[in-house]
Amino acid sequence: MAVNIKQNNQKVELVVNELNVRSVDRTRKDIATWRQAHITAESVYNPNRSRLYDLYADVLLDGHLSGIIAKRIDAILNKPLHFEKDGAKVTQMEDLINSSVFRDILFSIMQTQLWGISGLEFIPGASLTTKEIPRKHIKPNLGIIAFEQMGNDGIPYAPLENVWIMGNPDDLGILLKCAPYALYKKGGLADWSEYIEIFGQPVRVIKYDAYDEQTKVELKRILDESGSSLSIMIPRQADFEIKDGKQTNGDGRLQLQFVKALNDEMSVIILGNTETSTSNEYSGYAQAKIHMEEQHEITLSDLAYVTNTLNQPKFLQILSSYGYPVAGGRFSFVKNLDLQYLKERMEIDMQVAKMVPVNEAYWYNTYGIPMPG
Repeated sequence: MAVNIKQNNQKVELVVNELNVRSVDRTRKDIATWRQAHITAESVYNPNRSRLYDLYADVLLDGHLSGIIAKRIDAILNKPLHFEKDGAKVTQMEDLINSSVFRDILFSIMQTQLWGISGLEFIPGASLTTKEIPRKHIKPNLGIIAFEQMGNDGIPYAPLENVWIMGNPDDLGILLKCAPYALYKKGGLADWSEYIEIFGQPVRVIKYDAYDEQTKVELKRILDESGSSLSIMIPRQADFEIKDGKQTNGDGRLQLQFVKALNDEMSVIILGNTETSTSNEYSGYAQAKIHMEEQHEITLSDLAYVTNTLNQPKFLQILSSYGYPVAGGRFSFVKNLDLQYLKERMEIDMQVAKMVPVNEAYWYNTYGIPMPG
């Protein structure tokens, strides 16, 4: 049953309380699951993302993947943000920007790039309060929030003033690219675990005379009572040899290299590089510096994405309904100046300025200098 909240003598029904939310499918996932879920999500006639999003929830349990995602998101959440009008900060917005609910909104915006879509329902009241709309119920191709995750009947969200759906309707998110690597990694770790279980402790081989049954029984009893290590009993007359792969993979390095390669692929997808999250024996300062610059470019792109999303008319209208003074203003991140970068930039700019005229505003904007007046 929907919960009714009164505002301005009107009853508002919460959409999220009308949905029949199902648990995440935690059954075994593999590459075939990913491929079929991808096909279903892109179906022209009846697209559905439920299986794909269940797969995303499963691969996000990967420690490396969740770590690099947190690193990318934290780079945005920890950047100073303000609301400005005519170049001046609006101090009445500071409490909102520094609140936990606003941080959650920023988090949802960043999550949109991972999943493709996100949805928030804003609960009418005196203070800004939100509820996340389950992504499996958002049907961007139909423009509805479905009652059932596999169904096509629901509530059109475009006319709802307190519901904000973010993302490109055709976007399936960055996790689509990460999922197969996370699945391969899970299988690789399982193989590695099995290798350690088998070859991580010595193999006990006992030989007995083929016709001496009494000795065979006694030796079996001894093996059973002397631990759980791998043991083998064979007749002395038999020819026996263990092919354990130690000639080519005696220390499990094959599995280690496989897992590292998969981690590197996910790092490149999320962060644009590998050196800012892990290192290897061939890395050096120059390579790490280049990788840091690559990640810096991704952070700049994320800042622009978040700013554009926050300044959407829909969100500003929602904030206005709570009484916030947003008319004529916009959200903006404080420019974070890299002194080393600016020093190198200055050397180039001074040479360019000797050859061609440079607009005065360029110097103020590039180097974060307040304009006089």
